[in-house]
Amino acid sequence: MSSTYRILAVTAALALSLVPSAAQAIGTGGTVTGGDANGSQNNGKIKAETKVQVSTSGGTKEVDTGTLTSTDTNWTPPACWYEPAFSPKQIKSAVDTLRKFNPFGLGNMVADMYDGYFKEGEPYKDYNLDKEGEGMFWAGVVNPNREDDPEAQSCDKPPFWVDNGDTPDEPLALTPQVLAEYAYDELPVPGTEIEMAPTGRSTVNLPTWIWLDKAKFKKISVTASLPGTGLSATTTAEPVSLHIDPGTADAETYPASGECAINTDGSIGEPYTKGKADQTPPCGVTYLRSTGTNGAYALKATVTWKITWTSTTGEGGKLPDGTFGATQDVTVREIQSVNR
Repeated sequence: MSSTYRILAVTAALALSLVPSAAQAIGTGGTVTGGDANGSQNNGKIKAETKVQVSTSGGTKEVDTGTLTSTDTNWTPPACWYEPAFSPKQIKSAVDTLRKFNPFGLGNMVADMYDGYFKEGEPYKDYNLDKEGEGMFWAGVVNPNREDDPEAQSCDKPPFWVDNGDTPDEPLALTPQVLAEYAYDELPVPGTEIEMAPTGRSTVNLPTWIWLDKAKFKKISVTASLPGTGLSATTTAEPVSLHIDPGTADAETYPASGECAINTDGSIGEPYTKGKADQTPPCGVTYLRSTGTNGAYALKATVTWKITWTSTTGEGGKLPDGTFGATQDVTVREIQSVNR
């Protein structure tokens, strides 16, 4: 951050911290998906709101959905980024409005500081009003799914000017990949409630069959776009395997790795039918010890999704695989033989 940025941000933060509802530095604050294209001003707070919009296609209409957890522990979708937020007229109007927020004269004080930044040639002159329509002031916005993430405060630069068609030299600037990574955060993958036989109650040393319906786990895509620019990225999740964790070391999984592959028709495993009691299931578990009279094993089933992305610029590639799972209680009884 340049010395001008640092002085402006630190001075504004110090002055405005004196009152509970003080204005935040322009370009920071919470965001909402599909938010106000002009930014917003509320109770003395000036903030940029993301204009990025998302749409979903594919998958199934599931009420029980969740968001993916990256298999790469060193990677998460972006907590914030910079995007076009204010025209010259809008940024001037925002500062003028700030003057109306005036407990103890703070509104005027901070507005004067921003006048120095946007109006008096340090670094901009007269809010760049002579460049209206030729570019935008870019500002930091927060990923609405990660407002509590400490990294959400990383995009703390005051708004900076970018000519139309240019991409700023800023690592957190909105790019097709940033859009794709945000779309990753918006993927609504279905819950992982597996089918089992016997249902919820197994028998020591006899296999429990596990499967998932092919109609439930389908490829799903989310497109994130910036209106008015033609810029968008589509992130697609495709289920590739189901991992079974039986909830105890006293168990054997099928396959031994616990990884049940997706069948060619999109299903996982094979439904149990009468007569298969002594067969080894393609996906399942055999418990070697009972749970006793009051206990249950917490069997966790986790689907792994392969993630890829494309964009309107031709860029694309892979993103880290994601997982989403659920836990089911399984009671195991101590009976050596059973008719099924």
